[in-house]
Amino acid sequence: MSRRYFGTDGIRGTVGEAPITPEFVLRLGHAAGRVLARATTGSRPTVLIGKDTRVSGYMLEAALEAGFASAGVDTVLCGPLPTPAVAYLTRAQRLSAGVVISASHNPYPDNGIKFFSALGKKLADDVESQIEAEIDRPLACVDSHGLGKARRLDDAAGRYIEFCKSTFPGSLDLRGMKLVVDCAHGAAYHVAPAVFHELGAEVVPIGVEPNGFNINDGVGAVHPEALVQMVHESDADLGIGVDGDADRLVLVDRGGRQYNGDQLLYVIVRDRMRDGPVAGAVGTLMTNFALERRLAELKVPFARARVGDRYVLEMLEERGWSLGGEGSGHLLCLDRHTTGDGIVSALQVLAAMRRSGRSLAQLTEDLPLMPQSLVNVRLANGFDWQRHAPLQAALEQVQRELDGQGRVLIRPSGTEPLLRVMVEAGNEASAQALARRLAGCLPAN
Repeated sequence: MSRRYFGTDGIRGTVGEAPITPEFVLRLGHAAGRVLARATTGSRPTVLIGKDTRVSGYMLEAALEAGFASAGVDTVLCGPLPTPAVAYLTRAQRLSAGVVISASHNPYPDNGIKFFSALGKKLADDVESQIEAEIDRPLACVDSHGLGKARRLDDAAGRYIEFCKSTFPGSLDLRGMKLVVDCAHGAAYHVAPAVFHELGAEVVPIGVEPNGFNINDGVGAVHPEALVQMVHESDADLGIGVDGDADRLVLVDRGGRQYNGDQLLYVIVRDRMRDGPVAGAVGTLMTNFALERRLAELKVPFARARVGDRYVLEMLEERGWSLGGEGSGHLLCLDRHTTGDGIVSALQVLAAMRRSGRSLAQLTEDLPLMPQSLVNVRLANGFDWQRHAPLQAALEQVQRELDGQGRVLIRPSGTEPLLRVMVEAGNEASAQALARRLAGCLPAN
């Protein structure tokens, strides 16, 4: 069935506007509770609820808790905690499901709800469809004897800190390193600095003073300017930035150079190759062509999924591989965690640096990224660009000119009537010229 509410990363929107309203979230909790109750035998289902630092989290947490209780489902509240922490604790505590209240890298007026299964993985499509089917049905509160209860998980942050540290090799430490850690005034504000400090690093924390309104506001992985500045001012070795729910990562070196997800995935793959062959790696349609070409030289199979870490995860599981990610900084190391985790991913890169004794610049010097040029063209609704003869003719000509030394990607936006035309080429001028040529073939609306 078609999905009305769930997107690629749960349900998200502006607080106070459908569907992110208290009434809807209560109904969502009740619907999810009914689905869980049907699938659970022998004991009452129990769900872990975490959130980021948005002021709206209090309201939505209360609504979710009420919805689950009315369906006879117990809840465990852990307060502000990164999305990957909820995935881990759900699995570690043997709970029925996990729920995160977060809009990730969005500004504070937005919020959202995302679910994890008992295994700490994103819910399967068919389970989300079952929840959607229940949402519009009348609320049917269980009797008083069957109502769910709520409790708090003691030291949820401490448990997650220990888990993160466990993903870093026991034979290594971070002594002698000075790290700036930017938590985006988000869910990692009280855990990320502690992880790196307890492994021996000198930590300079920023973005660790959430007030409910400043999440992702000029800080964090999607706004790395503050991180670059603090690395420079404090003469740090490296800057580590995560987003509001800490599943996205950017790294900055002391020279101010930023490293995206494609480069960090490459560093992790090369480090894993020390222990033997790597079965393969998954990127997306937007992954830089240089990474695909370099991995081919290293005899590491590479595959492209649709844009979105959900699709990267699906392809990894289908192929039985462990490593994948997006240029945006969502990285998956399934040999360490069941979902993308900014802190865990940073630790994998730091481990590679410690093992090799090399800097990030040195570890990525044989991966010069190809310039990318992206042009967005607004088209009339219903325009069939795949049958547009001038575009197809120009596309064939551009591909001949690139001659395997570049790449063209044309794809429609999932949220707007836009066609995204992206070209990768050997130099920036060529990439821009070729992208403009292709875009110029289209009848802009």
